[in-house]
Amino acid sequence: MKVQEAKYVMSNSDYLKCPSPDLPEYAFIGRSNVGKSSLINMLTEKKSLAKTSQQPGKTQLINHYLINNSWYLVDLPGYGYAKVSKVEREKWEKMIGDYLHNRENLICTFVLIDIRHSALDVDLDFMEGLGEAGIPFHIIFTKADKLKASQAAAQVDAYKKKLDLIWDETPPMFISSAEKNEGREPILQAIETYNQSFEKTK
Repeated sequence: MKVQEAKYVMSNSDYLKCPSPDLPEYAFIGRSNVGKSSLINMLTEKKSLAKTSQQPGKTQLINHYLINNSWYLVDLPGYGYAKVSKVEREKWEKMIGDYLHNRENLICTFVLIDIRHSALDVDLDFMEGLGEAGIPFHIIFTKADKLKASQAAAQVDAYKKKLDLIWDETPPMFISSAEKNEGREPILQAIETYNQSFEKTK
């Protein structure tokens, strides 16, 4: 897929105020500071489309970006640790949960995992919640440039073994690096395949 146009549309704290659900939609989410904004900018080839920050918890709303006037990329707030109050975290959790469980045109959620870390309970619990709710998701391992190729492969293999203990079938996985533009084509190809299926069902 060639991304010819990517533009910011709106930000909301309520899924009911999001754009009309007439186009396929793909959400991106992960723990704070997982490199989500950098990945979004890499996928769209727009260096400042999503605002990057060293401060965890920068994304605080449901952010919609329209890609090629044909599908939405949705940047969701991170889950897990962020320097915000318990009340604020609970508000985010409700906002994210309401969106993920009720957004009718959400085709797939991409869960971002920092490839440098072993499987963490906060990530496993989040994915288990998606599975229990029947929400399709893929895993994107980020920051692959921080490891040697053999180390990255070993990390992914260890993650797969961990998931095999929980899941009958592990979700599709991608290895990415925003720094080296790695993983862009496979991720966009997956979205393009979903888009084609969406068109056939209209």
